[in-house]
This record gives sequence, C-alpha cells and structure tokens, in this order.
Amino acid sequence: MALPEWLKPGVLGFGVGAIAVTIVGFSWGGWVTGSKADKLASDRAEVEVVKAFVPVCVARSISDPNAAKTLADLENAQSYQRDDVIMDSGWATMPGARSPSRPLALACIEEIMPKT
Repeated sequence: MALPEWLKPGVLGFGVGAIAVTIVGFSWGGWVTGSKADKLASDRAEVEVVKAFVPVCVARSISDPNAAKTLADLENAQSYQRDDVIMDSGWATMPGARSPSRPLALACIEEIMPKT
C-alpha cells in the first residue's frame, strides 16, 4: 500500500505541534503535574488551618496565668527567637497535636505583638 505524500509532513507537524503546545502549556499556560497540584493544595490548606487556629492561640495567651511573663519574654526576645518563646509557652500547640506549630507561632506573634 502506498502512503500519500502529505502523510509524512503531516505526522511530523503533528508531533512538533504537540511538543510545542506541551512546552507552552507547562511554561506559560498554568498547567501543573498532579504532584505539584497536591503540594499547592497542601500548602494552601496549611495556611488556612493556621489562620483558623490563631484565635485559639490568642485566647490561650489571654487565659494563661503566666501570660505577663511570656509577653515580657516576647518583648525582650530577638525577632528570630520570638516564635520559640510562643512555642515554649504552649500557646502555639494546636488542639490534638503533640508538638507546637512554628507557622502558628509566627501568625500568633503578629496578633499578640503591638504594631510598631
């Protein structure tokens, strides 16, 4: 069986076009792989969970009998040590968690510390 003359350039054009569309789609079109989509969703979920638990952290800071000492330690601490102060106080431990959350501690500091 003889193949038509236009078949070879047509198949070649189809292949080059498919590669070009794929490159453009992943580079500028916003396409992502499944694993990247899962990572983005996980990161966004973590941010939203932290936002949801900031009021819990603030409430713990208000009801803590050692709040005055912790807040004084927070004021005296260097900026890179403040999250450790909040984590050591227990305010940044999410309900049901065994260990404190650093992202929650950082978000809680933003709410507790006076803006300067």
